[in-house]
Amino acid sequence: MKDFKKYYIIPASPEEVYAALTNPITLQLWTGDKAEMSTEPGSEFSWFDGDIVGRNLEFEENKMVMQEWYFGDQQERSIVTLKLHPHKAGTSAELRHTNIPDEAFEEITEGWTHSFFSSLVEFYED
Repeated sequence: MKDFKKYYIIPASPEEVYAALTNPITLQLWTGDKAEMSTEPGSEFSWFDGDIVGRNLEFEENKMVMQEWYFGDQQERSIVTLKLHPHKAGTSAELRHTNIPDEAFEEITEGWTHSFFSSLVEFYED
């Protein structure tokens, strides 16, 4: 199991980024795929048409999203925490993803940078 931490700059306010992460309609707009999402702790979510699934753990409006991501029969919980900080260029998103399965580490970390955050940045640059 491995952990990953990285910061990304998004050209939008923390409020706009939070909405992009928690509002299913906004999620669909920037991902281009079906999304199921709720800000109710304990609810399940599905992003990128089911490619990413898990359970919502905790929310702090406009500041933080914490989720458990499911990886098959993995015993240890894989936790994703996204903290949003105001930045002169918009928002600094602090990503921490723990307990990523070794065999999926490269694919997951590349996905964060080259799919997830690049799509989110593109959405707000247009």
